Amino acid sequence: MTTQELTPPDQLRSVLAAMRRVMQAADLRSRRLARQTGLTAPQLAVLQAIAELGEVTTGRISAHVSLSQATVTLILDRLVERGLVERYRSQADRRVVHSRLTEDGKAALVAAGPAIGARLLRDFAALPAERRKALAGALEWLAERLNVAEDDMDCSDDRWRTAALKNDG
Repeated sequence: MTTQELTPPDQLRSVLAAMRRVMQAADLRSRRLARQTGLTAPQLAVLQAIAELGEVTTGRISAHVSLSQATVTLILDRLVERGLVERYRSQADRRVVHSRLTEDGKAALVAAGPAIGARLLRDFAALPAERRKALAGALEWLAERLNVAEDDMDCSDDRWRTAALKNDG
């Protein structure tokens, strides 16, 4: 039976199982990177963002890596302590603080290797453009739904199943 032939609750279980596999794979990769580099996945993401964006503000880094400014600030504090990033005030506007990689930060990023595996990049690029767009859209939709308010998370009744069944078709 293909995913399209499954009932909506079975399709949801299939999606959730796939999500768990993705999260487990990401967790394993993150732990392996931390052992190899001494850096967490978010720290590597921030280093990569700075490398891609150049000398940049915390707000731009935050938007680039999809983390809050407060979280990025804490990550930057740790990276500064380790000598991988330096911060400095803008000459044009002293209120603005920029971050840039140090030579040690550049070396750490090179040593860490790509954040995404070459096979995933190759396989994703090989997909037809419409499939890549559909996949990105589906994941964005799912990410938005997972960011619901706490009061929306009550699944103690079957309203969500009823809604899924009504919308099937």
